[in-house]
Amino acid sequence: MWGVNVVNIERDTVGINMKRRLLYGGFLLVVIGGVLVLYSQVVAPVSTKMLEESVAVFGGVSLTIDYATTAAARELGLGGRTSIPDVYGMLFVFPKDDLYGFWMKDTLVPLDIFWLDNKGQVVSIAADVATSSYPNVFYPTASARYVLETVAGFARAHAIATGTPLRLKSFPTVTE
Repeated sequence: MWGVNVVNIERDTVGINMKRRLLYGGFLLVVIGGVLVLYSQVVAPVSTKMLEESVAVFGGVSLTIDYATTAAARELGLGGRTSIPDVYGMLFVFPKDDLYGFWMKDTLVPLDIFWLDNKGQVVSIAADVATSSYPNVFYPTASARYVLETVAGFARAHAIATGTPLRLKSFPTVTE
């Protein structure tokens, strides 16, 4: 008789522990789901709004261009990306002509950096900039309004030189 009660108590204890685990697991899934929904509604749209996209022609090549028109987008740049397509560029847009310096902080892919004047013509180039060059800062030899970053080797492969134009329907302006 005592053996039966002990078995029932053990079954009840196991059943209660299983119910608690299921309850905690369900709660955890609801919390994770809520965080994912919040992220998709708040964080993801902000990061995609930071960059506008367009197509440009540079050195005879059609490039998909993201525009970095805000301080936040310019600060992030291409940092953190593990790869960059051969036909992609990021155009940094500044409010006025100046000698804007660029570095490779948090950049995981070697780049070519092109400084362009207010008409979109190349005024200076830093080619094949290595990720290991950080914290060195690269400056143009002349004032620029825009800076275009592409994957390293683009300048060499497409004979980009001072005076080469970046052809866009229209150049964006700073949006901050």
